Amino acid sequence: MDPPVEKRDRRLMQQMFGAIAPHYDFVTRAFSYGMDRNWKCAAVRKASLFSGAMILDLACGTGDFSHIILKSVAKATVLGVDLSEKMLDVARRHSTLKVVCADALRLPFPSSLFDCVFVGYGLRNFPNLPATLQEIHRVTRPGGRMVSLDFFLPANRLWRKVYLGYLFGQGAFWGFLLHGHPRLYTYIPDSLQTFVSIEDFSVLLRKMGYAQVDARAYLRGGIGMHWGVKR
Repeated sequence: MDPPVEKRDRRLMQQMFGAIAPHYDFVTRAFSYGMDRNWKCAAVRKASLFSGAMILDLACGTGDFSHIILKSVAKATVLGVDLSEKMLDVARRHSTLKVVCADALRLPFPSSLFDCVFVGYGLRNFPNLPATLQEIHRVTRPGGRMVSLDFFLPANRLWRKVYLGYLFGQGAFWGFLLHGHPRLYTYIPDSLQTFVSIEDFSVLLRKMGYAQVDARAYLRGGIGMHWGVKR
């Protein structure tokens, strides 16, 4: 008997991100021509974090987002969570960041623990987006924030075709050059085909119980940063 869809998707995610872990940060910079770090810094500023804040970096990967947070917020406690042990191995080698291998749908934390939850390029990869947002909402304290940075499909149809073509071409190039597998990094445009729009994601956050929801678009809607406050 085949495993349930959720378990099968989780296993495939673990295998794929395990394979790309050694080159993940380099490819992220290459895809964005170095703009990725500026976007993450803007997300940290938007969170308006206070000294000593308790922060969750969900789908932390190699810990790049966490490092920016730690440098920006005095005495912050940052926990990184990812489904891929190989990604977390890279994070451990680069710093003393505290990391946990866990499923976003079953976070091993009590309710209302974190002052802010960051998700960098992770939400579109989860098989059940509403359930993931519910779990994020659960572990965030009332008045705490959720900040997400992710890829989206641009609203303009012409730019959408150009953008998807760019992502596919870049993914195929780096996949072949680094791994001999052209389709390895094309998961980004593939995942966008079933993801929500920037506007729809804002609506979903409000439905999940977030107030002061807002968004900022980069690359003409190809990248979106969202934030909201738990009521």
